[in-house]
This record gives sequence, structure tokens and C-alpha cells, in this order.
Amino acid sequence: MSEWVALLIAMAAVCAVVLAVVVLRQRRVGEDDDPSETPDVIEYMTMMIGVVYAIVLGLAIAGVWEAMGSAQADTLREAQSLHEVSARAEVLPPDFRDKVRSQVDAYVSYVVNTEWDYMEQHEEISSEGTELLAQLRRTVTERAPENELENQAYQPMVERIATADEARNSRGQSVGPTMPGVVWFGLVTGAAVTVGMLFALQIRRSARELLLAAAFSALIGFLLFLIWDFDNPFGRGISVTAQPFIDLFPGLS
Repeated sequence: MSEWVALLIAMAAVCAVVLAVVVLRQRRVGEDDDPSETPDVIEYMTMMIGVVYAIVLGLAIAGVWEAMGSAQADTLREAQSLHEVSARAEVLPPDFRDKVRSQVDAYVSYVVNTEWDYMEQHEEISSEGTELLAQLRRTVTERAPENELENQAYQPMVERIATADEARNSRGQSVGPTMPGVVWFGLVTGAAVTVGMLFALQIRRSARELLLAAAFSALIGFLLFLIWDFDNPFGRGISVTAQPFIDLFPGLS
């Protein structure tokens, strides 16, 4: 059974139970019952629906914002690690130092100029970028240090490459939408119910009430758009950019 079927069954069961209880209770009400003495609960229900939906919206916005912040941090960590590798290669022999730096530059250039667009189109990182980083790792690890100074730089370089690889994998996991479909179903349904409750309050057609209703609806629409835009950290208007690579490797830009 899929989660959508289970959700629909659960919602239908809850509605059926509530309606059955109301109908059975209504049948047992005596003729002397005075409905006017019962407090009107419509405003209370409207308030509770608005509060619950505001909590859901807040959690959704916080979730996508945190995902975007994590993706930005992974990008910065990856760029900084590669910058450290290039800097620590200074103590290596000139021919090997140039080889390491050229491979770092090739990887960074590929990420900035090619892979960023690839992630947006395919919602995954490319195998070519993975191979370029693996090639850099092989180049560094297959050469043994020849003196104490190289030995001091060797282990930090290996660790920085491992950090860059880890950050790259984390970046790959952040590509594409992060919000599950069932959450979007709840957000859209909740928006429809929340806005629909305005009509339950017998809204009049005065200019002030219509303006407030329109502003409230526009606010919910804006928040849903904000969640949708943040939902894909690398593929929409407000997205994570390759700026950390450009800042740390200005010669390649």
C-alpha cells in the first residue's frame, strides 16, 4: 500500500468517524434543546485551523531554509578544501606541484562552468566531476613524501581531498527537490482550507474586508512560492551558486 492510499484512507476514516458521532448525537437531542444556548464554535475552528497551518508553514520554511544553508556550507567546504590542497602543494617539487595545481584547477573549472548547469538539468552530480576529483586523489596519494617538509604537507593534503570528496557527495545529495510530495499535499490542502474558512465567517463585500481577504490569500501564496523556490537548493531562482569556487580561485573566473 502506497503512502498516498494510506493517507486517503486515514483521512476518510477520521471524517467518517466525526460525521457519524455528530449524526448520532443529533438524533439523541431532545425536543427541548435550544441551539442558541450552544456557543458558536465557527470562529474557534477558524482560529485553530489558522494556527495549525501557520505552524506547518513555519516548519516547512525552516526545513527548506536549513537544507539550502547546508548546501551552501557544503559548497564552501568543498572549495576551501581544494584551495588548501593547492596552497599546501607549494612545498612539492615544481613539476609535481604544477601537476597537482593543474588538476585542482581543472576540477574547479569543470564544476563552475559545466557541472553547475548539469546539476540543474539532471538533478545529480556528474560522473566526470567525480572522476576528476578521484584523479587528483590518486596523484597525491601515489607519490610518497621525499623529505620532512613534504611529509608535513602530505597528510593534510590527503585529508583535505577527503573533505572535498565528502562535501561533494553531500552537495550531490542536496540536488533536486527536498520536500516530499505528501508534505506539498498538506501545504496546498491546508492553504485551500484556510482561505476557504474566510467564507465560513460570512465575509461581506466591503472594501476593507475584501482587501484583507486578498492580502491574506496573497501572503499564503507568497509563502508557498518561497517554500517551492527554496525546495531545490541548486535549481531555482534563489539558489546556491558556485561563488565560493570563484572567490577562492579568481584566476579561473
